[in-house]
Parts: sequence; structure tokens; C-alpha cells
Amino acid sequence: MISELLILYTRKGCCLCQTLEKKLSNVCLENLNPSIALSIVDIDSKKVSLDIHMKYTNEVPVLVLDSTRLLKKVELPRVSPRLKEDMLLSWIQKNLNIFYKTV
Repeated sequence: MISELLILYTRKGCCLCQTLEKKLSNVCLENLNPSIALSIVDIDSKKVSLDIHMKYTNEVPVLVLDSTRLLKKVELPRVSPRLKEDMLLSWIQKNLNIFYKTV
């Protein structure tokens, strides 16, 4: 059962967002420890709170870990657009290890 959620805040027409979304869709996040599911959220959607929109509107793409184990949301560092898919998975796992080390 996957209880951790990786949120990608993105925007239509953003080439960096599209590239990261494609890379994330091509890797198996369920193989991470802990396994995580991906949620792609358009920052300009009416479903996004004004606070979130204002916080990330000039920062997309942004990755946020919504963790039930940590009981909070944690913003991941900015992903290099040069990072290949295989290295992206390792990069995410490295960040997860840092966040969950304190649990």
C-alpha cells in the first residue's frame, strides 16, 4: 500500500515541467523505499489553493513530498533538467533517505 505522495506542480506550456513530468512517468516510483505515488497538479487549476498558487507560480516545476509517515509536506530541491531518468530515480531515493532518516 502506497501512503506517500509525490506532487509535481506544473504548468501548461512550460517545457521544464513537461520534461520532468515525462521523466517521472517513465520511472517506477513504487520501487523506492518507501514507495510513492505521483500526482501531477496544474498550478493554474482552480483546485489549487491561492496559497499554493502564490508560493509556486514562479517556481514550477516543483516537487513536494506529501508524507503520511512524516505527517507533513516537504519540498524537494530543484531537479536539474539535465538529470537522466535512471539518475532521477536515484536522486529521489537520496532525498527520501534524508527526509526519513529523522523518523
